[in-house]
Amino acid sequence: MIAEKDFNSLIEKERKIINAKLKKVLAKRKPRSLYEPSDYILADQGKRLRPLLVLFAAKAVGGNYKQAYNAALAVEMLHNFTLVHDDIMDNADKRRNKLTVHVKYDVNTAILAGDGLLAVAYEYLLKDLIVPGNEVAQYFTKGLVEVCEGQSLDKEFELESSVTIADYLTMITKKTAAMVEMCCAIGAKIGGGSSDEVNALACYGKYLGIAFQIQDDLLDIIGDEKEFGKKIGGDLIEGKKTFLFLKALTKAKGKERTALQKVIINKGIKSTEVENYKMLYKKLGVLSDAQKEIASYTKRALRQLIYIKNIQENELFTFIAHSLIKRTY
Repeated sequence: MIAEKDFNSLIEKERKIINAKLKKVLAKRKPRSLYEPSDYILADQGKRLRPLLVLFAAKAVGGNYKQAYNAALAVEMLHNFTLVHDDIMDNADKRRNKLTVHVKYDVNTAILAGDGLLAVAYEYLLKDLIVPGNEVAQYFTKGLVEVCEGQSLDKEFELESSVTIADYLTMITKKTAAMVEMCCAIGAKIGGGSSDEVNALACYGKYLGIAFQIQDDLLDIIGDEKEFGKKIGGDLIEGKKTFLFLKALTKAKGKERTALQKVIINKGIKSTEVENYKMLYKKLGVLSDAQKEIASYTKRALRQLIYIKNIQENELFTFIAHSLIKRTY
């Protein structure tokens, strides 16, 4: 059994390396009107979960994970590209306690900066692949396509009155989980993993991604704004049909159901109403429902690790999964 502090130390060490490498990616590129806003995006040092998963998946299958750094940087740039566009569509003012790019600069600059990140992401992905490049590029491209499809479904659901939990799960499987799945698959492929190992880690990523998004939905209503880095209740204000909202809708009756239907009719709520809906969620028990769902998908992710025979690597992926359940941001 590896000590928790050793895993934390490894993760922090690799996170620092990733951050240092990301600083150099755009530093000397011109025009600065394009790359300065892109630099601003990458400077938001979040969890770096996705590049870490690329590296650790390569390591888990016995590969030299240092050969996966460029792919790791690529997925982090791809992720940030999606965040820029997501923030514009959600009218978000803050991310990770900083002004979003379209607020700091303007919408056109943000769109272009995001697109520039996507292009550079592909450049880095294809730099020095040690496996047939088309397979890794296919995973990467599939992840991008599914993220775009998921984001489109998310916006579509805001206008629809009859969205089910099954619809929601389809959406987040594309919007969030597909990229986590892709990171694990790419890392395992670069590391020379067998088809069983690649598929197992990809499924681990998919289920972990679903748990991650439901946890994000939960933190949107119960999180601390400073720690979470975004406005609490933002999903309700924007009228998003999250797991919590849809679960509440299936359980509510009478005045409670009417209150929830108003969110759909009005396409969101006022910020002053967030606390009332939080109390409604508590009354209906959907906060604990969400926690149970998160635990269920995390267990499904962990079951995939049977194919990772190295005990230390198996424990590392178990540690990551449990850490994400406990996260507060």
